[in-house]
Amino acid sequence: MASSHSAHVAPAATRPVQAPSGFNAQARAVALGDVVLESGRTLPDVVMTYECWGELNDDASNVVLVEHALTGDSHVVGDTGDGQPTPGWWPGIIGPGAALDTDQYFVLAINVLGGCRGSTGPISLAPDGEPWGGRFPQVTVRDQVRAEAACLEALGVRRLHAVIGGSFGGMRTAEWVAGFPDRVERALVVASSGCATADQIAWGHTQVVAITSDPEFRDGDYLRHGTFPTNGLALARQIAHASYRSASEFEARFGAEPQPGEDPLEGGRFSVEGYLDHHGAKLARRFDPLAYVRLTQAMATHDIGRGRGGLDAVLEAYEGELLVAAVDSDRLFPVSASTRMVRAYGRGRLRMIHSPYGHDGFLIEADQVASLVQELVQRPLRGTPRLVRGVA
Repeated sequence: MASSHSAHVAPAATRPVQAPSGFNAQARAVALGDVVLESGRTLPDVVMTYECWGELNDDASNVVLVEHALTGDSHVVGDTGDGQPTPGWWPGIIGPGAALDTDQYFVLAINVLGGCRGSTGPISLAPDGEPWGGRFPQVTVRDQVRAEAACLEALGVRRLHAVIGGSFGGMRTAEWVAGFPDRVERALVVASSGCATADQIAWGHTQVVAITSDPEFRDGDYLRHGTFPTNGLALARQIAHASYRSASEFEARFGAEPQPGEDPLEGGRFSVEGYLDHHGAKLARRFDPLAYVRLTQAMATHDIGRGRGGLDAVLEAYEGELLVAAVDSDRLFPVSASTRMVRAYGRGRLRMIHSPYGHDGFLIEADQVASLVQELVQRPLRGTPRLVRGVA
């Protein structure tokens, strides 16, 4: 039941390998060999890393794939540790008796292609032994999901009980539904969309320009030059973070109060400026700038209907179970984007996550997300999903 997308990966080279050093010690890896991208370029020696929880059953029918967001990674749950600077981003959602009950499900999370958490990306070594840097090609959401599908094939998984993701992870979840409808029995798309909007592309563009305009960026070859565009990456994160939170939360939390110990009338900062500065500096200590650029550019390519007859045709034809949830205060992925997906699917209703925190509500309101996850994985199928090949 292999999808036609398998042709984009050299199957003979697909095999489990030792995960790259310097990252989460719990991560595992699969070598995909050469991957042909949507652009027609070939990305050689691709490695995908992942984390997993639970046990795979005999017929590999209990697999749940969790998709991380832009600056997240495969560490969905768990503490910080060697090679893992951040704790799990959906705490409590995976484990015995949890929404993703590891006594029932085999849960995987794969580090996205083009990122900086172990899967092949700009900081990975190219065939010449030097970091890819600015030579690393642009990838699309479709490229990323195809690489994930090849990774799962190497693990003996050709069908998913469910795919779950929020934000950028929700984009990849929607692409799984569009590109591999025969493999996905259930999907939960949270605080995301079926295609990138002009507003989202605009927000992303300003972040990309913030990084690439930093003199230390060096056309992406900062590692070779011994520099690092810290200021550009920090500014990009500040721009993004402003879009991740709601205006009402900012007003209630900060208003026009000064940063403690500073006077804005004497060149000091407002409290909200100090908050953004903190988050910008925090990300700059743990994330690769060019990976941020390539992933942001990938998000702009997201459109599950491109070349497939449109978003409505794709979702209407999907025979699995699709659950779509929006955050009611989200200004980056507005409720209308989720509503469009539900209407195109033609079954069920939009689920609402109530939160004052804006887009970040998909991370903060973990209990509400867990309820949706539990509902999805336990939902019986309306019928047998189509055993057809995905559409390129």
